[in-house]
Amino acid sequence: MNKVILMGRLTRDPEVRYSQGASQTAVARFSIAVDRRFKREGEPDADFFNCTAFGKQAEFIERYLHKGTKVVLSGRVQNDNYTNKEGQMVYSVRVMVDEVEFAESKNAASQNEGGYSNNGGFGGNAAPAPSGAGDGFMNIPDGIDEELPFN
Repeated sequence: MNKVILMGRLTRDPEVRYSQGASQTAVARFSIAVDRRFKREGEPDADFFNCTAFGKQAEFIERYLHKGTKVVLSGRVQNDNYTNKEGQMVYSVRVMVDEVEFAESKNAASQNEGGYSNNGGFGGNAAPAPSGAGDGFMNIPDGIDEELPFN
C-alpha cells in the first residue's frame, strides 16, 4: 500500500499549468513544510515535500491556496528521479495528491498571517470566533442556565 497523509503549510504560492490537447487538465505543483514532532538540536524543525495535483483538485488549489495556507492532504509517494546535466542520478520523491483540505479556519489563518508556525490541531471546520473571544469560544453570561436547551 502506498498512502501518505501530511499536514503542513504551503511554502510558496502554487504553480498551476494546463495540459495541451482537446481536454485541458489543470496541474498544480506546490510544496509544504511539515513540522517534525520530535526536534533535536541542530536539526531542521520541518521537512519539505514537493506535491502535484491534477484536475479538480488542482483547480481548487489554484483558487483557494496560497503561501502560508495550512492544509491536510492525502496521496501517494512517487519517485521523481532524473539524470542531471553532469550525468549524475538525482533521487527525490513527490507526493501525488488525491485529496486536500484546509487545516485551519480563515480566522486562525488571518491571525497567523500566513507565517510558518507549529500550531497543532485541526480547525478547518471551525466557525470564526466572535469578536472579543480570542480562544474561539463564545462567552456565556452567568445566570442564564435556565435558558440553555441542553441544561
